[in-house]
Amino acid sequence: MKKKWISIAVLFTTLHTLYAQENLVYNPSFETYRNCPQRIDALGVMNDVEAWWQPTGGSSDYFNSCGGRDCNVPRNKMGVQSPYDGNAYCGIYCSQENYREYLQTKLKQPLQKGMRYRVSFYVSLSDKAPHAIGTMGALFTTERIADTSRGILTRRESINLGNGNSQSISTPFTPQIENNASNTLDDTKGWTMVSGEFIAEGGEQFITIGNFNQFNHSGVVDLHNSSAVLPGAYYFIDEVSVVGQTIPHTDTLKKDSTIEQGDVFTLNEVYFETGKSELLQQSFYELSQLITLLKKHPSIRIEVRGHTDNQGTIEFNQRLSEQRAKAVADYLMTNGIDSSRLIWNGYGKSQPVDDNNTPEGRQHNRRVEYKIIEK
Repeated sequence: MKKKWISIAVLFTTLHTLYAQENLVYNPSFETYRNCPQRIDALGVMNDVEAWWQPTGGSSDYFNSCGGRDCNVPRNKMGVQSPYDGNAYCGIYCSQENYREYLQTKLKQPLQKGMRYRVSFYVSLSDKAPHAIGTMGALFTTERIADTSRGILTRRESINLGNGNSQSISTPFTPQIENNASNTLDDTKGWTMVSGEFIAEGGEQFITIGNFNQFNHSGVVDLHNSSAVLPGAYYFIDEVSVVGQTIPHTDTLKKDSTIEQGDVFTLNEVYFETGKSELLQQSFYELSQLITLLKKHPSIRIEVRGHTDNQGTIEFNQRLSEQRAKAVADYLMTNGIDSSRLIWNGYGKSQPVDDNNTPEGRQHNRRVEYKIIEK
């Protein structure tokens, strides 16, 4: 069997991009720390976690399994949640009218002009929050943001009016990556990925995470949570990733576009919520490419194959991998692909392609692929 670990889009477009492997974020899941966090201070400064800080006067929070009662994991003052990965995460308020919190870090290297970057981070709403929002985002800037205010982060500029007069104005920042306001981030049990792509202007070397929108433009949803004790939507944040992409050479594209029976292709852009099998909206573009391919070549039959990492029991991973493979096959059939051309199977954690001892390796192992079984 010949395996081709490329996205389906490589088969028919020279504009598709393949991801470089290095995450440009230091300490992406907040595992490295200076001190075990001990308490939540409304006027405090987040300085226990390595390489991350709060860019404004809003007091962002750090949680770790080594922390005190306020800041412990999984149970702490702000709610109950296990980390997406490792033993730690951070937390921020994102919806109060006149108060916001943000997280910021410096990237390993400045972004390159004209290069496309894939950005993702995971959020989980506190089970003590009265409402949820949609517009969580990531802002990239060339300079570090240092603002003592405690409200929505804005860019302050001075306009020269002439005759020695000037006027100071504030304009909202527009994050390069932002979840849609209509896609409410209301999961308090698991983690939801916020992700997107953008092309760098060049020189951006700081990433800031939070909500950059006014309250009435944030997609706020009242949860009618009887156990709510917090004054706004509070989110735990984990596993931040910024990964650059490179454009494959035309000769490589031409070679890879030859489909052979037995070839296996990874669907790099198919996403699910943690531990679930419902397809996320970010998956639909790549699946549409696969649908186009199958309609163009009506003789092709494929096996959709689900895989997991090694976290969880054998039974759970087997069931989850089967459910995810079926979810992809169902989507294909709903969009015009005859069921006779599809089979689907789950392989659980039995066929890793990378090291399960690292977050990056586990991410590679959590995948859906398809095999050409008849051409």
